[in-house]
Amino acid sequence: ATMARSGFAKGANKGHITEQKERAARPSQSKGRLGKRTALCREIAREVAGLSPYERRILDMIKTGGSSADKRIYKFAKRRLGSHKRALAKREDIKAVNSKMRAKQAGA
Repeated sequence: ATMARSGFAKGANKGHITEQKERAARPSQSKGRLGKRTALCREIAREVAGLSPYERRILDMIKTGGSSADKRIYKFAKRRLGSHKRALAKREDIKAVNSKMRAKQAGA
């Protein structure tokens, strides 16, 4: 995304005035995006295998709650997973699992 050219020989936007053409997205730009098949496989694996012990601990932290539960969960997940981004994603994932379980109990 470059700025429109000015038509002048000097300056930040120097050069002939031309029309910017839309570039097709490269396959490399969609790398890492979740596909239908992968999502389905992960869902089935979660259903069959359940939560790992550390995930159960996170779930327990969510249930017990408290004032700084989010921070504690984040710190715990970060120690286990090694990165900020992964810890945040895991926290949201387990929160979703918890809400799904609560919705199931309320329905049944």
